[in-house]
Amino acid sequence: MKIIPLIFKTCCAWAKLCMQQSIKTAYIIFLKKCIPAKLDNVKRKKCKKMLKESESPHKSESFNLRTSGLTDFRTKNLSLHMIKSMTGYGIATFDSGSTKYTVEIKSLNSKFLELSLRIPKAFSEKEFQLRNECNKQIERGKVNLSINVEQADSSVKAAGIDSALLKNYYDQLKRVSVELGEPGGNLLQLALGLPEVVKYDEETVSEEEWKIVEKTFQQALAAFQQFRGDEGNVLEQDVKMRIGIILKNLELVEIEEPKRIPVIRERLNQFLNEAVARESIDQNRFEQELIYYIDKLDITEEKIRLKSHCDYFIETLKNADANGKKLGFISQEIGREINTLGSKANDANIQKLVVGMKEELEKIKEQLLNVL
Repeated sequence: MKIIPLIFKTCCAWAKLCMQQSIKTAYIIFLKKCIPAKLDNVKRKKCKKMLKESESPHKSESFNLRTSGLTDFRTKNLSLHMIKSMTGYGIATFDSGSTKYTVEIKSLNSKFLELSLRIPKAFSEKEFQLRNECNKQIERGKVNLSINVEQADSSVKAAGIDSALLKNYYDQLKRVSVELGEPGGNLLQLALGLPEVVKYDEETVSEEEWKIVEKTFQQALAAFQQFRGDEGNVLEQDVKMRIGIILKNLELVEIEEPKRIPVIRERLNQFLNEAVARESIDQNRFEQELIYYIDKLDITEEKIRLKSHCDYFIETLKNADANGKKLGFISQEIGREINTLGSKANDANIQKLVVGMKEELEKIKEQLLNVL
C-alpha cells in the first residue's frame, strides 16, 4: 500500500521539474533527488548509471534517444496560448495539368457555425464529410466554403438523346395533330421536352481525384486557421492594452479616493452650519452619521473585484481553448464593477476616470464579438 503514495509523489516531482526546467535538466535533477533511498542495490546502481550517462557530454546522443519521445510542454503551451479571430480567409489550388482544383474558405463572426457550401454536383456525396471536418476545425462563424474544378481542355460532357424514343414521341404528336386539325410547327421541340428523351450522364468522382481535393481542402483550411491566428494575435494585443488602461485608471482612483473623506466632512459641516446653529449639533451623533455615510460610499470591495476580474481576463486570454464567449462574460462582470464604482464615487475626478474605463471596456466588447 505504501507504493501508491510513493508513485504519486514521484510523478508530481517529475511534472514540477519539467515545468521549471528543460527536459534534460529536469531528468538529471530527478535522478539525483527523487529516487527513493530504499531501493535495492541493483536498481540503485542502474539509476546511478543512467545519471552518469545523462551528465556525460560523450553520452548526449544516448540521452537524446531516451528523451526523444518527450515533449517540452513549455514550448507546446506557448504556441497554444493565443486567441483566434472568427474572421478568416484561406485558399489553396492544385493543378494536375488537365484539371485545376481550387478550394476557398471565408468566414465572418457569428454566434454559431453557419456553414454554406458551394461544390460541384460530382462531390455532393462528400458534403457530409466536409461539414464534419469544418465543425471540428472551424467551430464558430459564418463560413463560406467553395470548391471549383476547371477542365484545361474545355471539354464538356454532352447530354445524350434517345433517338428511338424521340422519334416515337414525334410520330405520336404528329398523328394527334392531324386528327385534331392543329398545326404541328413545334412538334420536335415538344418531343425533346418529354421524359427520358434527353439523358445526362451521372458525374462521379474517383478515389484518386477525391484525395487531391481533400489535400487541397486541408491546405486551404491550414491557411484559413493561420489567418485566424494572426488576426487573433492582433486582437489579443489590443484588448490587453485596453485592460492595462483600465488597471491604470484604477490606480489613479486609489490615489484620488483618500481625498474624498475631507471633502465630504467639510460639505456636511457647511450644510449643518447653514441649516442649524453649530452649538446645537451633537458631535457624537454627527460622527456616527458621518461614518455611516462614508461606509455607504466605500469602494474598496469594488476595486478589489475589478482588479480580480481584469487579472482573470488576462489569464483566460492565455487558455488554449476557444474562449470568446467566456471573455464576453468576464467583460460583463468588469462592467458591473465599474458602474458600481462610479455610482458610489461621489467625486468628479473619480467619475472622469470611471468614464475612461467605460470607454475602454466598450472597445473591448466590440473586439470580443470577433473572438472565437
